[in-house]
Amino acid sequence: MGNRHKFTGKKVTEEILSDNRYLLLILMDAERAWSYAMQLKQEANTEPRKRFHLLSRLRKAVKHAEELERLCESNRVDAKTKLEAQAYMAYLTGMLRFEHQEWKAAMEAFNKCKTIYEKLANAFTEEQAVLYNQRVEEISPNIRYCAYNIGDQSAMNELMQMRLRSGGTEGLLAEKLEALITQTRAKQAATMSEVEWRGRTVPVKIDKVRIFLLGLADNEAAIAQAENEETKERLFESLLSECRDAIQAVREELKPDQKQREHSLENDSGKVSNIQYLHSYLTYIKLSTAIKRNESMAKSLQKALLQQQRSDEDGKRSPRPQDLIRLYDIILQNLVELTQLPGLEEDKNFQKEIGLKTLVYKAYRCFFIAQSYVLVKKWSEALVLYERVLKYAREVQSGAGAHRNSLKELPDVQDLITQVNAEKYSLQAAAILDANDPHETESPSQVKDGKPLSERFETFCLDPSLVSKQVSLVHFPPGFQPIPCKPLFFDLALNHVAFPPLEDKVEQKAKSGLTGYIKGIFGFKS
Repeated sequence: MGNRHKFTGKKVTEEILSDNRYLLLILMDAERAWSYAMQLKQEANTEPRKRFHLLSRLRKAVKHAEELERLCESNRVDAKTKLEAQAYMAYLTGMLRFEHQEWKAAMEAFNKCKTIYEKLANAFTEEQAVLYNQRVEEISPNIRYCAYNIGDQSAMNELMQMRLRSGGTEGLLAEKLEALITQTRAKQAATMSEVEWRGRTVPVKIDKVRIFLLGLADNEAAIAQAENEETKERLFESLLSECRDAIQAVREELKPDQKQREHSLENDSGKVSNIQYLHSYLTYIKLSTAIKRNESMAKSLQKALLQQQRSDEDGKRSPRPQDLIRLYDIILQNLVELTQLPGLEEDKNFQKEIGLKTLVYKAYRCFFIAQSYVLVKKWSEALVLYERVLKYAREVQSGAGAHRNSLKELPDVQDLITQVNAEKYSLQAAAILDANDPHETESPSQVKDGKPLSERFETFCLDPSLVSKQVSLVHFPPGFQPIPCKPLFFDLALNHVAFPPLEDKVEQKAKSGLTGYIKGIFGFKS
């Protein structure tokens, strides 16, 4: 490629095409230009001038793809690689025409690419055809979008359904499709002026709220048709996000309307204003959607829990009854918030429906609390909780009456009653077997009675706590014990001490007399 002072590019020609890595050089050039274009695509949202650079890089990618397709026409390249090069060239050409909004040319290029990938998928086994089918699915939304811009109105419905099923699109189409759907709903929202909920009609003047309410039915239908739990969860999150945005828009309208709302409350004897009632309606949608999402998660956890009980497989973390208890706690909290919505305090039917739903979810929550007690062999507590479940379920059955239609979407309490009765018999049998099992060993707490190891050296028992971090060896801190005080000797003790005789160790004195007295006066010593 030249010398140390100057770069001299060497083109890949058909004559030197002796190794397949020569083709990879051209392919990497095209991929580098395409990836840079995708980066510029994201940056162009805030810097519009980068769109010109984006188009330049796409043209560069198409140029390299043309070179790759020309080289693949050589006899040294197999038929599969030739078709893949043609499909790659058609795809990049379609992307370039798509950005130039040349819908007809882009649609022709995408259709050519799709046809080649479909033929390749049919020519190989299912495992090898997965990548080709995946490419076909990625190209299909682009083709429908081009068809819509050419004039095919039916393509719009197909695009929206594909977006809802997949939870979103990627690539060049994502931004354009979101803008198109928003624009379409905005046109429909222009004709929407009011909404009716629980016998009261309120005007809807906020565009964001209109767009959300128009798309609500489509989102709910897509959730109902979701093929797996992951897609359903993604759609729930998308719907909740849109609902929160709509609620925030209403709150912004509520702030300047505070004085007018207070005046309306005084005149209407407690009746909330239209904007406040609309806020309550949107909050009801948000809480109801959250309840449905948590209920869907609870159902999937119940299935996983049932499969685990049947298979008893070890491995990754398995679901537990405590996980379901947490979900039902959140559902009950959402129901409490529903009863406190402004404007619905006097709605007896609404309060009755929420009360029945609360009993249903309390029954299921109580059931899984009992299940958690069964796992730790607390038979009496579990039996009491099973009775409480039956009490809640019977209250729901007796109080349903005219509200049966509102309870259709909830879990059937009759199935719960049947399951609880079966669990009660199983629990009683397990409790009897547990009490009569002679081979059952005592628990460590019963064996050692809380005594440390230093106090039970003479007793043998299997204590797993000895190899844990909570091992009990001695009492610490040690307990207090009475001990005698340290004796103190004062001068008073000297009167009671008998000293040993020291006469044999003291020098004997001479007898005293006149002579000794005189010697002592004059200082003479004996």
